[in-house]
Amino acid sequence: MTPLLSIRLSAAYQNKAVLHEIALDIAAGEILALVGQSGCGKSTLALSILRLLHLRGAEASGSIHVNGRDLMTFPERDMRSVRGKDIALVLQSPMSSLNPVLKIGTQLAEAWRVHQSGSRQQCAEAIYDAMQNVSLPSDSEFLRRRPAQLSVGQAQRVLIAMAILHRPPLLIADEPTSALDVITQSEILELFRELSRKLGMSILYISHDLLSVATIADRVAVMDKGVIVECRPTADIFRNPSHPYTQRLIQALPVIPQALGAGAGR
Repeated sequence: MTPLLSIRLSAAYQNKAVLHEIALDIAAGEILALVGQSGCGKSTLALSILRLLHLRGAEASGSIHVNGRDLMTFPERDMRSVRGKDIALVLQSPMSSLNPVLKIGTQLAEAWRVHQSGSRQQCAEAIYDAMQNVSLPSDSEFLRRRPAQLSVGQAQRVLIAMAILHRPPLLIADEPTSALDVITQSEILELFRELSRKLGMSILYISHDLLSVATIADRVAVMDKGVIVECRPTADIFRNPSHPYTQRLIQALPVIPQALGAGAGR
């Protein structure tokens, strides 16, 4: 079966290599966790997939195949039609990702109109469905709120609703729970798992927290210094890590999770 996403990438900042011939595939409907310590290149990989790395003064080379199309051959105009519609991104800081002066409903409507030209009623229906999928109110009172009137957890759910407005086949979640308390983290992780199940959406879940991915990921890719050192089913990674770096990560955990690879049984 042809993977939904297949990448072969290298990247460098001013001739300093950051990603070294990364090879990674994600199947349709799969949750793949990318883990590694801060600074190892995880976010660089996310920006490379979205063809946004140049905004940080860096350059990527290689191939990024999504449903058989190599995005590295796309001009910027065509990439704008891909971002948000075929590949969505959820970042770690919802309060800085949302526009503080615009109402939530306005921001959702603007995100919808980027890729759609339907009626106001169609827009409202899409927003309603997205808000229902992330367990947030979709009434006019809530949609009139501004980000400062939301909790951090609610703001993150709004970002996720915005990301799934167009039912993209691939969602990249870059450290999406790092700004949340432990309980809210657990709720957001469960939300990602449910969205993958319900919408058939693939998720590249990026985190430095190995424990946080244990119950949602089908597979785990471990990155160290810009290299994927190991990529295997979640249970295998935790129970029998083969690479020395992965072994050190596992040994550093306060407890080995009992519910491993829950995503694999979806």
